[in-house]
Amino acid sequence: MDINAAKARELAEESREQGWQRPSFAKGIYMGEVDFSLIEPLPAPDPEAAARGAAFIAELETVLDGFDPGRIEADSRVPDEYIAQLREVGAFGMKIPTEYGGLGLSLLDYGRALMRVGSVSPAVGALLSAHQSIGVPEPVKSFGTEAQKREYLPRCAAGAISAFLLTENDVGSDPARLGTRATLSEDGAYYTLEGAKLWTTNGVVAELLVVMAAVEPHEACGEVPAGKGGITAFIVEADAPGITVENRNAFMGLRGIENGVTRFAQVRVPAANRLSREGTGLKIALSTLNTGRLSIPAMCAGAGKWATKIAREWSAARVQWGHPIGEHQAVSSKLAYIAASTYALEAVFEVSALLADAGMKDVRIEAALAKLYSSEVSCRIADELVQIRGGRGYETAASQAARGERAVPVEQLLRDLRINRIFEGSTEIMHLLIAREAVDAHLQAAGALAVADSTLAEKAAAAREASGFYARWLPKLVAGAGSLPGTYSEHGPLAKHLRYIERTSRKLARQTFAGMARWQAGLEKQQVFLGHIVDIGAELFAMAAVIAKTSALLDSTAPERFSAETLAQAFCEQATRRCEDHFEHLWDGTSHDDKVAEDLLDGAYLWLEEGVRDVSEGTGPWIAPWSESGRADVRRLYGTAD
Repeated sequence: MDINAAKARELAEESREQGWQRPSFAKGIYMGEVDFSLIEPLPAPDPEAAARGAAFIAELETVLDGFDPGRIEADSRVPDEYIAQLREVGAFGMKIPTEYGGLGLSLLDYGRALMRVGSVSPAVGALLSAHQSIGVPEPVKSFGTEAQKREYLPRCAAGAISAFLLTENDVGSDPARLGTRATLSEDGAYYTLEGAKLWTTNGVVAELLVVMAAVEPHEACGEVPAGKGGITAFIVEADAPGITVENRNAFMGLRGIENGVTRFAQVRVPAANRLSREGTGLKIALSTLNTGRLSIPAMCAGAGKWATKIAREWSAARVQWGHPIGEHQAVSSKLAYIAASTYALEAVFEVSALLADAGMKDVRIEAALAKLYSSEVSCRIADELVQIRGGRGYETAASQAARGERAVPVEQLLRDLRINRIFEGSTEIMHLLIAREAVDAHLQAAGALAVADSTLAEKAAAAREASGFYARWLPKLVAGAGSLPGTYSEHGPLAKHLRYIERTSRKLARQTFAGMARWQAGLEKQQVFLGHIVDIGAELFAMAAVIAKTSALLDSTAPERFSAETLAQAFCEQATRRCEDHFEHLWDGTSHDDKVAEDLLDGAYLWLEEGVRDVSEGTGPWIAPWSESGRADVRRLYGTAD
């Protein structure tokens, strides 16, 4: 099926939540309109919910104490008895409301629970989060009928493992190419599923599935009204006739993850199992991911805490040239980065979760930024920890134990975390997603100017309308609270960092406007520029989250409140340097990069590939890739043929 870029963009635009009914702190960062009152003071958790969460986490920790993570890593599976124990304490119903048999935990406590689970075994963390964050519970809770909620949520809470099936062999972040089809029966009683899904996390062991399939437009039939078709979500029993799991995939990390390939051959699904209306499947998926993505920042924060502990212990115990290695500047700078960044990871998660729990703010950008930022930063933390540990960082825990040393799975941490930069939206896709939301006001103001195939008359009319918006908006970016030395004085030493956030937000908005003015409809193609824009906003959001968390601690009696202020200052200084580096490279020309990439794809550098052997199974002689037949051969070789 040939789906052009315009069709794919149209589908994505129809599926995204377009309105902004509630205020968004992160959106303000990109518009140069920072409002710290949206996150300070931080919303207070509901006392009853907090007590319920604390009680569950205490019970969960007792269960986790009996888990052997080395066994999961060695056997590449989570033992049945571990899953049974998790079921017994209600871990599969953490996010499910109590009226449907779940624990009804807040997002904050749900994330704190995943933080602990992930520190024991990221594979178990993936099992629980895939089940609850993107599996059956979340979309049914948000979009299901009351009958669907009463049918499926109690089963999920009791431990019926679920999975979310969207990705296909040739469909990742471009659902317009979806190949799985659902055909409505003539009497409207059921749909018939045909197709296959790839990388179905939990799919190998799941009892219930949420499956995304394309429905063809149809006339009214039976009790089902006429539908426009489109991508639609279905609740599917995993043991239904016609469903086969063909493979249990293996990966560089998350050795215990149950992930496979699932095929559907004439699978009948009752029409009553359709989630919401036809054509709303992608909207359901995107909405589910808005808060579902917060499970990754939670587990990344847990990984950072573990890395901080190991880095501290090793750097104090390992002596080189008469001093602990932590006293050498080359290592101490890494320690400072690990500790400060871990504090930021925790702050980014907690602030995002608290805002989501309070329900008064729109957190779609915050959740996306939290996922993007946490997945990138935690990987760097793990890499720095490997470097600090040296050869032991590269050696497996099993090998260390065999030599009689303490088994510290640092290399496993690096492998396990790496998937988070791909899971639930790769870094590159997250850049584009966040950029789209960040420039939303510009695109609305620009109108036809931002549409490539607009006529000259349409562009002229749009230019007149846009001029009014920018006449009101641009003057606000000239000066603000961050330009006045006395502002935010109630934050003490952190006030200067708040002033930097405010000033830099306005600078970021001015640069975004300059990009819009320069490229107009071509802005979406400037992915390097947009990547820098998004990353600057992510750093500013992390700084704001750190300051909000620190301010809350300083107003408390927590013993860590004063040392937290030092960590906050260190992080803000580090983040400031990164922001300035992004600005320095914001307008860098990439003409040579573009040309090299184009020439590489056209086969101009085949000589560069000489001198090695490609030992990939199924490798054949290389056919000129710049020819149509060559491209087709390569697609078949990699299993991505249409």
